[in-house]
Amino acid sequence: MPSLKEIKTRIASVNSTRKITSAMKMVASSKLHHAQVMIENMLPYETLLEHILKTFIASEADASNVFTVERPVHKLALVVFSSNSSLCGGFNANVLKLMEQALDDYSDIGRENIVIYPIGRKVAEKAAKQGLDVAGDFTDLADNPNVQKCIDIARDLGTKFLHGELDRVEMIYHHFKSAGSQILTRKTFLPIDVESELQRDHERDLSTTVVTKEAQEYLKRNGKGHDQQQQCEAKPLNDNFIVEPDMRTVLTALIPKLIHLMLYTALLDSNASEHAARMVAMQTATDNADELLRDLRLQYNKSRQQTITSELLDIVGGSVNN
Repeated sequence: MPSLKEIKTRIASVNSTRKITSAMKMVASSKLHHAQVMIENMLPYETLLEHILKTFIASEADASNVFTVERPVHKLALVVFSSNSSLCGGFNANVLKLMEQALDDYSDIGRENIVIYPIGRKVAEKAAKQGLDVAGDFTDLADNPNVQKCIDIARDLGTKFLHGELDRVEMIYHHFKSAGSQILTRKTFLPIDVESELQRDHERDLSTTVVTKEAQEYLKRNGKGHDQQQQCEAKPLNDNFIVEPDMRTVLTALIPKLIHLMLYTALLDSNASEHAARMVAMQTATDNADELLRDLRLQYNKSRQQTITSELLDIVGGSVNN
């Protein structure tokens, strides 16, 4: 059994560690609040723009272009989002594991034909360790999301895809759902994946011009004949688009905007997920420290009581002998 001094030293050590984890939890919670506000403001805009553009491309035959056409994959780019620091649970390990899975899925083209865009120090170190082709140093983006740098990366990827230097671009990141839930996501960046968008969208009623979720649920429950405004004939949302000034101008403006917004939204998603994962990990560490302190204090009190009892027995035994 350890001595009282050893137990007391360990209690002090665990108590110091608990103070650190508790402080880190509060810092992560503060950072999460700001990151959550940013992603909540950006995500609805990016999601609706993505839906509108993909629905438009799917419904208009003339809207197809080089950014929407699937082609055989000979050159691949992976944009992988991780963190710059540790102590965030399995956040980085899960990202690296999914990156390995993606590399295995494209093993037929060879790793020399795969380029990694590492957003975060952890994935950059992993890629360098495995000898993968790294496009550049983007570690500062993991801590400080920047729109202009995302535009530069998206422009670089788009240019290479346009010129045939890349045949496919995928993103690997955590989608922030809530403080306790971050969904590991692998998403096609280029070419623009129209099919998945059409298959994913099952709730939208294309027979009415009312697009709010509450209105859609009301119409599904009560039918479309209760309101005179709903009795008028409505055109499907994905039919008869009016394009001004012309198709080429609209697509030239919207496709680059969608591409850089997808990248920036993924960055904000990953940033919020990192802070949420770190907050949960530090809260768990603090709770474990509390439990360990309770056990150590109980052990200390038992050892102390046992020592006192032994000393009393020695005193009583000595008195009897005298």
